[in-house]
Amino acid sequence: MSEVMLSLEGVTKAYNKGKPAEVQVLRGASLSVAKGEVVALVAPSGAGKSTLLHIAGLLDSADAGQMRLGGVDMAGLSDRARTEARRRDVGFIYQFHHLLPEFSALENITLPQLANGTGRKTAEARARALLDKVGVGHRADHRPAALSGGEQQRVAFCRALANGPRLLLADEPTGNLDPATSDQVFGALMDLVRETGLSALIATHNMELAARMDRVVRLEAGQVVR
Repeated sequence: MSEVMLSLEGVTKAYNKGKPAEVQVLRGASLSVAKGEVVALVAPSGAGKSTLLHIAGLLDSADAGQMRLGGVDMAGLSDRARTEARRRDVGFIYQFHHLLPEFSALENITLPQLANGTGRKTAEARARALLDKVGVGHRADHRPAALSGGEQQRVAFCRALANGPRLLLADEPTGNLDPATSDQVFGALMDLVRETGLSALIATHNMELAARMDRVVRLEAGQVVR
């Protein structure tokens, strides 16, 4: 049986709890992602997939249920320990690249490594290697404003993998790109994920992209269904 990298069991989450405007977003959602598995999470806007990703990535806490990362129960950890686990084990990609505009592509990938204690020479070498793998190594010294949308998102992919996470979480990672660019950029992401052996949970509306992953699950009425 494959090792489980991410496990969510019976996760519930509500906002404005106890108030007339309370919104129950997740209702006992359960999901697992095996080591090296790439899972597509499909749901309409407002269904709660961003909330589920935030809980999986330790950016938010569930009201109830269990969340394990690499077999470790995250619920019992202190805030500091959760922050360290997130920084060490989880990489995030969003629909918009969120690159730091005043820094080059290389620097955007180097900085998270420096913050994690990696030496500058080693961090820059890894940043260049990642940029080369996604085909934008020749743009390493350009700032985000000088890059195309597809190039910006490729740099964001590299930044998410800069510290060697075990789990990648992506929320509509090609949602801002035209179809042709989306297909190319997603291909680069999948190549990078496969090469590094990452586990990944990728939210998308694009069923063609979802079909290229190992498995597709859907979020409906606050629960994950197959």
